[in-house]
Amino acid sequence: MTTTVQPRASRAPLCLGYGGLLPFLVLAPASLFDRIHGDLWSHALYAYGAIILTFVGALHWGIAMMSPTCDERTRLRAYVWSVVPALLAWPALLLSPLDASLVLVAGFVAHYWRDRRLAGEAGLPGWYLPLRFRLTSVACLCLLAGAFVEFR
Repeated sequence: MTTTVQPRASRAPLCLGYGGLLPFLVLAPASLFDRIHGDLWSHALYAYGAIILTFVGALHWGIAMMSPTCDERTRLRAYVWSVVPALLAWPALLLSPLDASLVLVAGFVAHYWRDRRLAGEAGLPGWYLPLRFRLTSVACLCLLAGAFVEFR
């Protein structure tokens, strides 16, 4: 029995992925100051969350276009799913901070589960899912922390 060693992620996806968490990590604690500035920081947090949720949805479009291992059914599901996160993210911006947080977190969690399915069907590199899990976890925790501020 031979095992295949998955290549590690190059530094670029790691640095860019973790760098993309910086606004979450800055805006979540900044939401504590919303009592002084209205909802400025929490609005910025949820707007950034909506942008990133839309971005991760678009990953499935790109994977569907480029993966040589996707069959047509998998490809169609990836194309269809790729627009769902944007359709969740945009209306979240019209909701209260707590409701926006819940919708965005649900979108990120649902997208991660779709990632898990697509990873096996599209032959994604072994580093992809662990990275997506870490990025999704931190984004969700920050969004929930921002919503928690509403209850202080």
